[in-house]
Amino acid sequence: MPVPPPAPLDGGTTGYIQLPPGGMVPAPQHAHEAPPDVAHTGLAVLLIGPAGAGKTTVARYWAERRRVPTAHISLDDVREWVRSGFADPRSGWDDHSEAQYRLARRTCGFAARNFLANGISCILDDAVFPDRPAVGLGGWKRHVGPGLIPIVLLPGLDVVLERNAARTGTRRLSDEEVATIHGRMAGWYGSGLPIIDNSRHDVATTARMLDEAVARSLSAPPPW
Repeated sequence: MPVPPPAPLDGGTTGYIQLPPGGMVPAPQHAHEAPPDVAHTGLAVLLIGPAGAGKTTVARYWAERRRVPTAHISLDDVREWVRSGFADPRSGWDDHSEAQYRLARRTCGFAARNFLANGISCILDDAVFPDRPAVGLGGWKRHVGPGLIPIVLLPGLDVVLERNAARTGTRRLSDEEVATIHGRMAGWYGSGLPIIDNSRHDVATTARMLDEAVARSLSAPPPW
């Protein structure tokens, strides 16, 4: 998972930030409007979250159970297509790791547009940092299209630490890295994007919450 350095913050503070109370932050919906039929709507969703949030698991589960053809595209999987010369961001975020991240994001965007053009919806997952515009939502919107729906998956720190500890290989990060990434994700609060706290929910329940968040976003697109 890419871990780019944070953009400068007032006071130079970085690292863990206490998150607000959990629960999904819903986008507004007009009372007189019926919610869209998410199960039969062709769409592209970007699932955002820290390491250990369960993005890939939830995205795959959601895609497999929709009533219409839906593809799951994981940015980390695409980044790791590079074998010889792979720029592992755990060794330090530099020009090479950022270039490979941008290339992977473009590749995911091309794939998503191709699927959409052929009647197949998409869900993509990536750890998009709110304090890092260079690798942020703007690039995803550019490559996938203006209809992209961003949803944030943000469980508590204790949960992501526990899930990260169960990982193996290159996907497992140090506790310090996980805490730093999780703290930076707190910047999504107040952004207007839907946020799902899945700390106490299983995958099936989280997928239902994702459906609800997508329906709200289709009714009233978030301001991003």
